[in-house]
Amino acid sequence: DPMDEFLFSLSNLAVLPFWALMVAAPRWSWTRRIIVSPWSTLPVALVYALLIVPIIPEVLPELAQPELSVIARSLGEPHGALIGWVHFLAFDYIVGRWAYFDARARGLSAWLVSPSLLLIFMFGPLGYVVYMMVSARSRREADLNSTETSVVLGWPMS
Repeated sequence: DPMDEFLFSLSNLAVLPFWALMVAAPRWSWTRRIIVSPWSTLPVALVYALLIVPIIPEVLPELAQPELSVIARSLGEPHGALIGWVHFLAFDYIVGRWAYFDARARGLSAWLVSPSLLLIFMFGPLGYVVYMMVSARSRREADLNSTETSVVLGWPMS
């Protein structure tokens, strides 16, 4: 379907500039200004909403009592794969955005964090695990030095 192809391309383009900024220019003042905006998460989330809202009545029973064969059949169709892909893009970006802010708040080196961000972009949860390992030492030190945190879910409180 040409519309699915268009939405696939559009969803990829909706997140790539933000990933490029976080990975290639993490300390640039404009990167933080752009990434901190909740609007940066909106384009791909809107594409997902456009895809999923019309079929919620159809997929809700499948998701409420998931079975592997049903999920596999749904994702095996081009439109289902598109919906799954856009879902991955949206949540991987949200997790990557969190890791970016968490790393900035902890003062972690971009040289350490950028590979983790690339892994989050490509492999989602694997990159998150790597980021958590990279940030573990900083996390322990911060916990020892403070009982209060200035960051909630990676978003600056001030």
